[in-house]
Amino acid sequence: MPQTTMTVRLNETLRDFVAANVGERGAYENVSEYMRDLIRRDKERVERETFDRLKAELAQAYAAPESAYKPLTAAAVIARNRS
Repeated sequence: MPQTTMTVRLNETLRDFVAANVGERGAYENVSEYMRDLIRRDKERVERETFDRLKAELAQAYAAPESAYKPLTAAAVIARNRS
């Protein structure tokens, strides 16, 4: 997979925090490893929140009485989820 280099500007407080988590004193060997882990964790969080919303919607739909169901097109679902 091709890699991309990104530049991130941090204020002194954040820079010191990152430095404390990298190298001999920290849990990560280098800043890149730390950033990749943070991004992966955030991606997992977003995916988990999305899945939890879907589960909640499905639970609500399955709990509804049959009379509450209405026909719905795929286009209507897509439009609803964009907002």
